[in-house]
Amino acid sequence: MGLRSHHLSLGLLLLFLLPSECLGAEGRLALKLFRDLFTNYTSALRPVADTDQTLNVTLEVTLSQIIDMDERNQVLTLYLWIRQEWTDAYLRWDPNAYGGLDAIRIPSSLVWRPDIVLYNKADAQPPGSASTNVVLRHDGAVRWDAPAITRSSCRVDVAAFPFDAQRCGLTFGSWTHGGHQLDVRPRGAAASLADFVENVEWRVLGMPARRRVLTYGCCSEPYPDVTFTLLLRRRAAAYVCNLLLPCVLISLLAPLAFHLPADSGEKVSLGVTVLLALTVFQLLLAESMPPAESVPLIGKYYMATMTMVTFSTALTILIMNLHYCGPSAHPVPAWARALLLGHLARGLCVRERGEPCGQSRPHESSLSLEPPEGGAGHPEGPCHEPRCLCRQEALLRHVATIANTFHSHRAAQRCHEDWKRLARVMDRFFLGIFFSMALVMSLLVLVQAL
Repeated sequence: MGLRSHHLSLGLLLLFLLPSECLGAEGRLALKLFRDLFTNYTSALRPVADTDQTLNVTLEVTLSQIIDMDERNQVLTLYLWIRQEWTDAYLRWDPNAYGGLDAIRIPSSLVWRPDIVLYNKADAQPPGSASTNVVLRHDGAVRWDAPAITRSSCRVDVAAFPFDAQRCGLTFGSWTHGGHQLDVRPRGAAASLADFVENVEWRVLGMPARRRVLTYGCCSEPYPDVTFTLLLRRRAAAYVCNLLLPCVLISLLAPLAFHLPADSGEKVSLGVTVLLALTVFQLLLAESMPPAESVPLIGKYYMATMTMVTFSTALTILIMNLHYCGPSAHPVPAWARALLLGHLARGLCVRERGEPCGQSRPHESSLSLEPPEGGAGHPEGPCHEPRCLCRQEALLRHVATIANTFHSHRAAQRCHEDWKRLARVMDRFFLGIFFSMALVMSLLVLVQAL
C-alpha cells in the first residue's frame, strides 16, 4: 500500500510539472482543471460547506456471484459491485470555463471517500478500499464504483435440509460518522441481479434493501445503515438423487421381509441388511450436513425409517417363533382362533391351498375310539363261533390304540398348522401396516421437493 501511494504521489508530481506544450487542447484543459481543483484540496476532511450539514451518500449493490456458502462455519462469500455516490462541495467548476469539460476520472485516493464498511464481515483482514477511479462531475457529484469480495456471517438454519431456504444479511454503514454527519441510503428497493452468475447449489430469490437507524451503547448519536438481505433457496435435486431416493427405495424394501416364506431363512437377514444400508447412508448424510441444534428433515426421515426397520425385524423374529411352534405347543387360544384365524384371515385373504378366499377352515374335532366294553366271557351277539374275529378283544384294543395315536398325531399336526397359519396372518397384517407407514413417510418427504 505504501509503494502504491509513493507511485501515485510521484505521478501527481510529474503531472503538475509536465509542460502544457506536451499535451493536446483537451489534455491542457483537464490538467488546468485538475490543478485548479486540487491546489488547496484535502481528502482528510468531510467535503461540506457547513460542518453542521449532513452529507448524503447513496449506496447501490450489484450481486455478481455466490462464491461459497460455508454452512459449517456459517460464512457467506460473495462477489459484489458496490457503487457509492455523494456530492463534494469543494470539487465544482464551470464547464464553460474549461471548454465544456463536465466530467473527469481521477484516482479515488485523491478525493474524500466515505468510510462505509460491512458491519458483519467474517474475515480477519482489515477493511480496505479498492484502488479504482472515481467519476467527478462539474456539479461536485462523485461516483465511485468498486468491486469487492465480501465474507459475511450468516446464520444457517438446516431444519428443512435439503429443502431449506436461507436469509443472509449484509449490513453497510459508516464506521465513524454518525447520522448527523453522514446519512447513507440505498438506491432502489433491492440490489441489482442483472449480472448475476447462476449458482449450482443455490437459487437467488431476491436481495431487498432496508435502511435502519440505530443507536449504540457507545454513542448518543444515531447511526444509519443499509441491510441487503440475500434470499436463497437450495437446489435439492442432487441431494434427492444421492441421499433421499436410495433411502426411500430401501424403506419400501424393508416391509417385504414379511412377504418372504418363513422356510427361506432370509427374513431376518433382509431386515438386518436394510438396517446396515441405512446406517451407511446416515453416515454419509452426517458428513454433508453442518452441525445444528435442530435435526434436519432428512435426518428425521432417516431416524424414523431406521426405527421402523428395527421394529419390523423384531416382529419378524416373533413371527418366526410362532411359525416354528412344534407339535408339543399349546393350541391356539380361542380368542386368537376367532379373531385372527377367523375374521382377520378372511379380511386379509389368508387361506389354505384349495380354500376359497373369504372362508375360514372349519375346526376339526378330535375323534377318539374307545375299545369295546366286555368282560372275560364272550359278548352277546349273533356269532357263536369261538374263533370269530369279533371275539378277539385284544386285537380290537390294539386297533383302538393305533387309531387314537393316529388321531392324537393328527391333532398335534393340526395345532402346528394353526400356528403356521397364524404366523402367515400376522405376516400379511404387518406387511400392510409397515408398507403403508413407509409409503406415507416417503411421500411426506418427497412432497417437500415439489
